[in-house]
Amino acid sequence: MGVSTRSDQLNEWRKRAFLGPLPQTFLTLSDQHATPQQQQEAADQQAALALQQLQQTMQPSIGNSTLGRLSITIAQAKLVKNYGMTRMDPYVRLRVGHSIYETQTDSNGGKNPHWNKVIQCWLPPGVHQIYLEIYDECSFTMDELIAWGHIDIPPQVIQQGQTYEDWFMLSGKQGDNQEGMINLVISYTNKCQPYMTGAPAPVVMVPSASNVLFGMPSYAPVNVYTTPTSVPPQSLVSPSTLPDSQSQIELIAEMFPNVDHEVIKSVYDANNGQKNLTINSLLQMSQ
Repeated sequence: MGVSTRSDQLNEWRKRAFLGPLPQTFLTLSDQHATPQQQQEAADQQAALALQQLQQTMQPSIGNSTLGRLSITIAQAKLVKNYGMTRMDPYVRLRVGHSIYETQTDSNGGKNPHWNKVIQCWLPPGVHQIYLEIYDECSFTMDELIAWGHIDIPPQVIQQGQTYEDWFMLSGKQGDNQEGMINLVISYTNKCQPYMTGAPAPVVMVPSASNVLFGMPSYAPVNVYTTPTSVPPQSLVSPSTLPDSQSQIELIAEMFPNVDHEVIKSVYDANNGQKNLTINSLLQMSQ
């Protein structure tokens, strides 16, 4: 019965597919006076909507897959240059598979922004890399891309469930791996939950006032940080397995009241429960 259902779904999908050469107007704007940037925005919107429709169409074929929960703490960055006119307000956009998440903006963070943002997300099967970008938030123009990086998820995080902390090199206008570094704490928990049991992965649309000029709907700003709904909120913060960890973490938390409790636990686990090393790491992160 399962094979028959899969075959029927594929046949139905083929009927709806477009066969033959694409028309010349595919992913183009009818307005000949549009600037290249406006044309690119419209093309990105059409591509994102097509991706969302494809995810919804192919949803039944991956319903039996399982995956674990990835925790990524975006602590801070050290950049080599301030690209702002008077100041720079950096934030991070992170992509895991087809899901996109963002940190808050560090106002006037300059070359040494701090976020201490914990992102919880599902890790789809076959995904072994994280892609992130750092933007300068601008008030009257498009946000400027400052730096980016492709980060391999360490094998020991997935295979052994270890918590991993490190500085990762960033690329940008200065060249490959020449734009600075970003500090991440990565951990993984194999929850074996059904993949995509709820709504499809979020597709982020960048709002732009120019959309209305071309007859397209305007997209309101969205909160791209989403917590997996199939896991109760209390299970998102997994307790540390190290001896006397709870009391030690509470003591350290009193010393750093402005640091997220999950960040402290991640750094504590990364330092194998050594209190002094954990305090030193948090002091460096807070500088």
